[in-house]
Amino acid sequence: MSYQFQQDLSRIWELAVSLYRAGNTNAETFPIEEEIPRLASYGINKIDIFDYAEDWCLHHEPDLLTFVLVHYERWSYFLEEQNGKTSTERIDPNNLPSRSEKVEGIEWLPRILPKARAKLKGELPEEVMYGCGGDRHFFQNNNIHPAEFLRITRKYIKDDHSIIQWVLERKNSPAQAHN
Repeated sequence: MSYQFQQDLSRIWELAVSLYRAGNTNAETFPIEEEIPRLASYGINKIDIFDYAEDWCLHHEPDLLTFVLVHYERWSYFLEEQNGKTSTERIDPNNLPSRSEKVEGIEWLPRILPKARAKLKGELPEEVMYGCGGDRHFFQNNNIHPAEFLRITRKYIKDDHSIIQWVLERKNSPAQAHN
């Protein structure tokens, strides 16, 4: 991790939150153009900042620490797997599994698997957020941090079965039943 990473992201997040609260509520015209080169060097784009600032302002989650941890996982993948090169691919939101689809009795898991892979690879289209309300509900119900799910997804990037088994073990673990 670069010495400045968390400081840069914290500063940009705080700026974005203040801009959103001041009435800048349109993603396309969100005035953070001077931050785009820094964000791009981390494999992060403008909509990532806007979505997290918007949800914080409207729903008080995800918080700053979650934002930084999630985007650290993205940055790490960007540097180590993509060699700092941005993907030009985007997943098609129409091909995502439905919100109510289940696997092993766990709702949302089929939907969040391709979203997590796309988040790691920087391949989410602007209209899809990793960490949205539905994702947060999944994470809360299964006692999984969004950044941790990205880490597990990266570990088993092409192995849905292993990710599903990990989620089941987490969900059914007595040590995790404190929520």
